Amino acid sequence: MKTIKEVAKQFNVSTRTLRYYEEIGLLHPSRSISNQRTFSKKEIAKLKLILRGKKFGFSLEEIKEMVLLFDVDRTGIQQLERTVNYGEQKMKEIDEKIAELTQMKNELQQLYTMFSEKLTRLKGEDT
Repeated sequence: MKTIKEVAKQFNVSTRTLRYYEEIGLLHPSRSISNQRTFSKKEIAKLKLILRGKKFGFSLEEIKEMVLLFDVDRTGIQQLERTVNYGEQKMKEIDEKIAELTQMKNELQQLYTMFSEKLTRLKGEDT
């Protein structure tokens, strides 16, 4: 069992973040005799999943659904199905962003080339 401060330090998050995850039902830490939050290995594993989901751009609602499905279906099938579904959606979003950024880069490259050539011509006229 680890205290909230130990877990926050381990994962480089604030204690407020951990309390918020508890408030919205993502985490369920135990309480010590002195009423201090303590995190089991299971809760730490959930936190790893939450942070991984955040890293990949999933919303907290999506993460909550994926993480808590295991409590409903201990086989893990529903959790994996939902995770695969959300993963497919996220990859599609990423592909769309890549296409948009590629187009933006191409347009910027064209402008860069045009402006560089114009600058070279203008500097050539001044000499």
